[in-house]
Amino acid sequence: MNDMDMDIKQNKNQDRHFFSTPIYYVNAKPHLGHAYTSIAADAATRFKQIQGCKTFFLTGTDEHGDKIVQAAQKEKTSPKEYADKISKLFKDLLPCLNIKNNYFIRTTDPDHIKVVKDILSKIYESGDIYFSSYEGLYCFGCERFYQERELVDGKCPDHGTEPEKIKESNYFFKMSKYQEWLINHIKTNPDFIQPEQYKNEILSFLKEPLEDLCISRPKTRLTWGITLPFDDDYVTYVWFDALVNYVSALGYPDGQLFKEFWSSARHFVAKDIIKPHGIYWPIMLKAAGIEIYQGLNVHGFWNIKGSKMSKSIGNVTDPLQVIDTFGLDQFRYFLLKEMVFGLDANFTQETIISRINSDLANDLGNLFSRVLSMNHRYFKGRVQGSDPKIEKDKNLSLASDAETAIDDFQKTMSVCAFNRGLEAIWKFISKMNKYIDTTAPWTLAKDEANIDELATILYNLMEGLRVISCLIYPIMPQTSLKMQKTLCLAKEGDNFYTLEETASWGQIKKKTIIAKPEILFPRIDTGKK
Repeated sequence: MNDMDMDIKQNKNQDRHFFSTPIYYVNAKPHLGHAYTSIAADAATRFKQIQGCKTFFLTGTDEHGDKIVQAAQKEKTSPKEYADKISKLFKDLLPCLNIKNNYFIRTTDPDHIKVVKDILSKIYESGDIYFSSYEGLYCFGCERFYQERELVDGKCPDHGTEPEKIKESNYFFKMSKYQEWLINHIKTNPDFIQPEQYKNEILSFLKEPLEDLCISRPKTRLTWGITLPFDDDYVTYVWFDALVNYVSALGYPDGQLFKEFWSSARHFVAKDIIKPHGIYWPIMLKAAGIEIYQGLNVHGFWNIKGSKMSKSIGNVTDPLQVIDTFGLDQFRYFLLKEMVFGLDANFTQETIISRINSDLANDLGNLFSRVLSMNHRYFKGRVQGSDPKIEKDKNLSLASDAETAIDDFQKTMSVCAFNRGLEAIWKFISKMNKYIDTTAPWTLAKDEANIDELATILYNLMEGLRVISCLIYPIMPQTSLKMQKTLCLAKEGDNFYTLEETASWGQIKKKTIIAKPEILFPRIDTGKK
């Protein structure tokens, strides 16, 4: 067994992984950014599955707070009816993105509400929640108080509006008590916040004194929320409600899922909500006596024509429209290839067309068609197998290149470097295309004496296609299945090949009749777009 096989075996024994998206706020319909986070978490989950691990994948919707009331009022409906409608849009989007989540949580679920109240009661009884009057700058868009130093030219950094000065009595959570503990936790757990620039961002913020967090809103101005268990005149601050979903969905405190998966939890979030997830949430857990989650994976923004997506400037992109135009796997590939995880990326129609035509149609699609068409032309679709002596004498084996691709793919995907994982696959695709040009099967086919060498070349190419079909599964599951069906390798249902199975060279059986190739990715005529 080689070193790569040993690594795969060891990974198989790393039993459980829990991934979550943020629960999406239902003040507006799903957009491109929501789709990216969901697809990234889905790809990470599927990757762990092909490593042989057991996974749990959570997503859902955040449904309380001022903005939901305001949005409902605009539509002349109740907050609950409005939340039901928008939550359904998010839930219905998941199968359209081929997302295989295990659970969809809503913060209006009774089980979730109970856990929020239980955790609030626990922290309150410990003395870490107190009642006080407060005057501060409040952004209704963010539904939170800001300190002067957090503002940009006196305005909310996210909404560009001046916060209002509000004075009221509320309940506060003693976050300041845990500041030094959190700093130490982040420094002693270097993978807690990834990529590193966001860890540094949180540590930079924590250099300033951490203020206590206002965790209530008086019912005199907001009733749409979870009532505090220790004061019926107040509802819970939306973030203190929303963050708890990650444990309530697992059945905290005694549920089997919580016992199995919580210790492996990694949250996927966009960079605009790093502070609640990187500061509020771990301190909340510490105060409640709950084990801290394993880590936070933070990604950048999708910009449209160089600007952050915004309803106010009308550049929000509907993922369903993009899928209808370009195809689902094309969309998933583009998002994970184009964005370097952690950095911002630009979404343009020209760029996605270029990716489809170059990477998918020209590179992968053309390779798939060339190999299987030659197998039909020269052997009527029947797999001939490989001659070991010829393979060795003429250095025709692609097995070591496949091993390199699998190894590089595994290393990069393990740290959510999805673009680099795809680069590892495409490097192997490029190697295979050059292999065809170098070995020139069409020339060998002219002489019957070369038939065994020709068969050996085509067998290696088909095995290479098999490896590619397995590796692309986390990113392009439909294409993976389509390739495997054509290669007569498809498992029943939506089952997949583990990396251990993928790494075993020589899986395509001799005498198998391979189907004629279908076009994997039709080219897009740029003159019509």
